[in-house]
Amino acid sequence: MRKLTMIIMMIMITAVSSYGAEETPRHVTSVNVSGNPNIATEYILNVVDTKPGTDLSRDVILSDIEAIYNQGFFSFVDADINDEGGGTSVTFTVQENPKISGIYFTGNTIFTSEQLMKEVFSQEGTVFNRQFFRNDLDRIQEKYHKAGYVMVRVADVQIQGGNIYVTILEPKVHDVLIQGNTKTKSYVIRREIKLKEGDIFNVTKFRHELGKLQGLGYFEDVNVAFDVPENNDSEVDLILTVKEKRTASVGLNIGYGTESGLSGGLTYSNTNMFGRGMIFEIGFNEGREATYWTTFSSPYMDAHTFGWRVGARYHTYDQRYYYKQGRRQFDIDEETLSIYAGLGKKFSNEDWSWFFTIRHDDVSYSDMQRAIPGYVNDLTMWDGVNQTFELQLTWDKRDEYSPYPKGFVWDTNIEQAVQFLGGEYDYLKYWTQARLYVSLNKVLEGFADIGGTWSEENPLLFAARLRIGSSTKDELPAFARYSLGGMNSLRGYNSRSFEGSNFYLGNFELRVPVANAVTVVGFYDIGNADTTMDWSNYHDDYGLGLRVKTPFGNLRVDYAKGEDENRTYFGFGEMF
Repeated sequence: MRKLTMIIMMIMITAVSSYGAEETPRHVTSVNVSGNPNIATEYILNVVDTKPGTDLSRDVILSDIEAIYNQGFFSFVDADINDEGGGTSVTFTVQENPKISGIYFTGNTIFTSEQLMKEVFSQEGTVFNRQFFRNDLDRIQEKYHKAGYVMVRVADVQIQGGNIYVTILEPKVHDVLIQGNTKTKSYVIRREIKLKEGDIFNVTKFRHELGKLQGLGYFEDVNVAFDVPENNDSEVDLILTVKEKRTASVGLNIGYGTESGLSGGLTYSNTNMFGRGMIFEIGFNEGREATYWTTFSSPYMDAHTFGWRVGARYHTYDQRYYYKQGRRQFDIDEETLSIYAGLGKKFSNEDWSWFFTIRHDDVSYSDMQRAIPGYVNDLTMWDGVNQTFELQLTWDKRDEYSPYPKGFVWDTNIEQAVQFLGGEYDYLKYWTQARLYVSLNKVLEGFADIGGTWSEENPLLFAARLRIGSSTKDELPAFARYSLGGMNSLRGYNSRSFEGSNFYLGNFELRVPVANAVTVVGFYDIGNADTTMDWSNYHDDYGLGLRVKTPFGNLRVDYAKGEDENRTYFGFGEMF
């Protein structure tokens, strides 16, 4: 602006000295341009109001000079006014900007210079235009902002001959300051914020990290502020202020199952024991199916931190219905005591992780009754003690910054039962599972109202889960068999309707948002569990579900139609 003001002042002096303060209007006979070997005269004169046949006006001349300058192609503009016959000739003298020889970026690390040049319309060999290049810089900044780098800006532009040098400023995190926490250890908060000192600040990632921090349930509120260190606008301090809340709670639950009947119980839990993010829980459910349990775990793990869990569970089931390939055989009383301990960690590539679990199970059966004629009893001979080692490997390629499940997860498990340490069985089980989540918004763009109910953060979603497993034994102990049926596998069948040493399962869902907090789900399930892997002998179901977001999680209702009957389930959370 200072340069423009000086130019205009110089032009005003020239124009005034040439034109003066005539009382008699002077008639314009011709208008010309000089000093423009590259920019067409017609293009320049298109923005001026001084035309042949008009009266000469100092104010109009000054306005024309500014208009020509604002075209952006010129570094200097002047006006020569001369007598011509019975009137006046006006010649606008311009000095063109140099032709662009090259455009060079410095300071850019997020995008390469080639990527940034795709946003630049100014081309080598053309006359540099300030206005066009300003738009180029706006597009570059918009590219950064769309990617979440809202603090990135163009710090400087230097023109040396025909070369243009653009300096990009990408502010980095200088420090992460945490305040307000009196119980929760600062490292527990800090490990949820993946942005670390030296990282370029990204608001999209940071927003999701704050969401995960709030989702821990440790805080009533989490606020963030930003501060720029003195005399250093290339860095930014993040200041997190948290307001803690009670993390211990007592829960009362009452439930009803079509097979298990009425049940109820109490639970005490603390999700932030000792302020270290550990979870402790103890509780019981009473009823025909009764459970008593306690668990203690530290679920967080990364490449430097081990996650772990220990627990015990005592379970009784009076008059449990035992099924053989979907047909009820008899009722039995079942009693199980389980004790387990596990340890896990992520690899240096944190997409990969492992978890190792040791488990002790003691199972007994008694009081068989209401057996059907010709019943098959391949259950009660399998009671006793089972000691297993289980290793799980996980490859998680889901987008951790996405507000909905996006990407895929692959798990592989190996379970070895051993006869030392009190075990009575020896077998090897192995199974694998893949889960896929794909947004269909782009596929349906132009055919449906994408951006309305199906937004970028709440899209029409296709979800699939494929599982398959086998073992080294044709006959596994009853408690170790793969089982299908119920609300988390084949929804059109009773729980544990199909059991065996081999299994396969496919679950497919189309999740259709109909409101911000409501999603309708269409689903199809297919699979089987048996002593052999007979792909032609499968069982399937289909149905509709409803998901409603509540403060306690997703309320889930599924209605499934199986081969022989329809079943309805109520619960919380997605099946996968």
